[in-house]
Formats: sequence, structure tokens, C-alpha cells
Amino acid sequence: MGSFSIWHWLIVLLVVVMIFGTKKLRNMGSDLGGAVKGFKDGMKDAGGNNADASAASSAPAAQVTGQPANSDKTIDVEARQKS
Repeated sequence: MGSFSIWHWLIVLLVVVMIFGTKKLRNMGSDLGGAVKGFKDGMKDAGGNNADASAASSAPAAQVTGQPANSDKTIDVEARQKS
């Protein structure tokens, strides 16, 4: 009762292929593989040698243009209560 034979697994595999189809299963497999690869790359970047990230975070913030940071993009509003 606790262990399935190879024939049981082949029947289950056949039913799954009949329900989902090979194209959908292939797409799901490639999506899962891409997600695992992205996760591994993210873990490597977070835990590994991230000299670029530490150098960028320690550098002072530089302005791209000669204008102050809050010019022409700040909207001055006044909040009023409804009466």
C-alpha cells in the first residue's frame, strides 16, 4: 500500500500527459527551470562578492543636471478640510 510500482507511475504520467499535453508540460518545465536559475543567480549576487553594489552605495549621490533636485517637479498643494 505504501509503495507504488513502476506501472503505477507510468499510468499517472500517461494521465498527466493526456490532461495537460506535452506542449504545456514543456512550457511549465522551462518556466520552472528559469525560475530556479533566477533564484540561484539572485542568491549568488546577494551572498557573493558584490563589490559593485557596495561601491555604488558608498558613493555620494550626484546630480545629473545642474538644477536642484526639487525644481520644476515639485507640486505645491494646500490641504483643506471639507466643511
